[in-house]
Amino acid sequence: MMRLMGAVLAGGRSSRFGSDKAQAMLEGRTLLDHAVEALGRHVETVVVCGRQVEGMIGLADRPAADMGPLGGLNAALHHALAQGYDAVLTTGCDVPAYPDGLAQALIGPEPAILKGQQLAGFWPASLAGELDAHLAEDNNRSIRGWLERVGARIVDRPEFVLPNINRPEDLQALAKDSR
Repeated sequence: MMRLMGAVLAGGRSSRFGSDKAQAMLEGRTLLDHAVEALGRHVETVVVCGRQVEGMIGLADRPAADMGPLGGLNAALHHALAQGYDAVLTTGCDVPAYPDGLAQALIGPEPAILKGQQLAGFWPASLAGELDAHLAEDNNRSIRGWLERVGARIVDRPEFVLPNINRPEDLQALAKDSR
C-alpha cells in the first residue's frame, strides 16, 4: 500500500491578500487549519511548508526561502523520502477544502495536478533530486515549467472545484456562501 504524506504549501507572501492568508479566519478557524484538516483525511500525516506552526510539523522551503511553491514542494519531497513515504499530496494554505475523490483522481504512476489548481497535486517522493536540479538551474521557478519538465498529468474534473482565496473579497464571499 502506498504511503502518502500531505503538504500544505504556506510560505507565500500573500501580496494580493494584503496580510497573512494562512492566518485569515474562516468560521472561527484559520485557513491553514482548514487546509491541514481537509488534506489530513487523505494522508498518513501532514506537514506545513514555508513556516513553523506550533503543534504541526513545519518545513523550511528548500533550498532557500522565497522560492515560491516549488521551494515548499521540494522540502516536502525530501522530507517524504527521508521518512519512507512514497508520495506527497499537496494543497495551498488558501484552499480550505480537499473533496473526497480528489486524492484518488490525482494518484497515479506520474505526478499530477488538478486543472486550474496547480497546488492541488500528487508528487512521487522520488522526484526530490529532479526538483533540486530544476531549482538549481537558471529558470523562473514557475509551476508550469516544473509540470512540463516532469510530464505531469493534468486532471480535468470539474466536480472538484476548490475554493481559492487570493483577496479578502474571496474570503468574504466564501464565508457568506457557507452560512
